[in-house]
Amino acid sequence: MIKLNITNEFSPLKAVVLGTANSNGPIPKLEDAYDPKSAQHIKAGTYPKEVDMIVELEAVAAVFEKYGVTVYRPKTIDNYNQIFSRDIAFVIEDKLIKANILEDRSREIDALDHVLSQIDPSKIIEFPENAHIEGGDVMPHGDYIFVGTYSGSDYKNYITARTNMNAVKHLQSLFPHKKVKSFNLRKSNTVPEDNALHLDCCFQPIGKGKCIIHKEGFLDEEEYNWLVDYFGKENCFHIDKTEMYHMNSNIFSISEDVVISEKGFTRLNAWLRSQGFTVEEVPYFEISKQEGLLRCTTMPLRRA
Repeated sequence: MIKLNITNEFSPLKAVVLGTANSNGPIPKLEDAYDPKSAQHIKAGTYPKEVDMIVELEAVAAVFEKYGVTVYRPKTIDNYNQIFSRDIAFVIEDKLIKANILEDRSREIDALDHVLSQIDPSKIIEFPENAHIEGGDVMPHGDYIFVGTYSGSDYKNYITARTNMNAVKHLQSLFPHKKVKSFNLRKSNTVPEDNALHLDCCFQPIGKGKCIIHKEGFLDEEEYNWLVDYFGKENCFHIDKTEMYHMNSNIFSISEDVVISEKGFTRLNAWLRSQGFTVEEVPYFEISKQEGLLRCTTMPLRRA
């Protein structure tokens, strides 16, 4: 059996699901793009190739192997995008929550049957139909659960709005002993620089009491200020709009002082090293063209 345990983003990683790019399928039609960055690359003819994304994911698998992490991969579904394992499920404490994701992607969870069958069925939770949630919006952080959402009345108009207030309330009812803190995110269907697809596209806590944050990703300045006050201004690495577009906040922690980061994030990686982190650099630029990066492709099951 797989024992689940996730209470934050950076305790030592023991087991994780890593997405796969095998048989990723053809380039989507423009009208089928789920986010503005993918649409931009479909239009430009620069949409990532399967062969390149396989190389990038294997680079991460090699880092996990180096640190003795148990890695599970989805079973391959022919011609189907299975890269972003964080979207389809996430773990809080000893519970695995199946995400309510876009209907077109509903088969992705089936490819993890070999993992789910090793988890106590009483620990697997499904949300009600009207509570939309994806793992990129959910971050356990000690006594808190940080959740990205969009609370506008035009929620249904945004394909980029993935977690609603019904889900925030449901999460609070499932974890009454936690403080569920929601953050209203900026959404755009057409301009990737103005779109925080998930909370981890504009914010992420890392070890040593630090975080990476992008102010403009938050619609409500007081919510952004709350995070800066909580972590302390000196512990917040602020990224600009271009760095947000390239997904600088979407790195991944193996432990309190080891992170996996994209090799092109020169300013961020230099800062991380100056703060005493070991930075395992990998190529992930091609995967980033689908508006997701390292955190999006990983779904931790157990941390120490």
